[in-house]
Amino acid sequence: MSMNVPGLATVLLGVFTISAAAHHSFAMFNREQTIELKGTVKEFQWTNPHAFLEVLVEGPQGQQAVWSVEMNGPRALISQGWRPKTVVPGDKIVVKVHPARSGENFAQFLLITLPDGKTLGDRGDGIRPSAAGDAN
Repeated sequence: MSMNVPGLATVLLGVFTISAAAHHSFAMFNREQTIELKGTVKEFQWTNPHAFLEVLVEGPQGQQAVWSVEMNGPRALISQGWRPKTVVPGDKIVVKVHPARSGENFAQFLLITLPDGKTLGDRGDGIRPSAAGDAN
């Protein structure tokens, strides 16, 4: 019985590619909607494969809601100017996100305005803010 090595390699590559693509799917987020969350950092999880930002947001009746914002992994965040202590619990921030389609307090990170006015992320127009925080 002869083994078709190129054929087997192609099948295996396809299986692993599909698996990786499924893991990195952002289909659960409504990419047609962008919302702004104004709140206080509860926790910043500098973790692989994705970092998470937990934000306390005040609701219309004054109730506190925790939003979990999924971000890129540390390597990608570093290239955008992030560091493990860029935000710390208690920081007042504004975060632009794509919300979860399910309506849960879960979202995909787009852009953050830090307490000093500096911005990090993607403004939504494909242009990243400058290191000085200029969002124009």
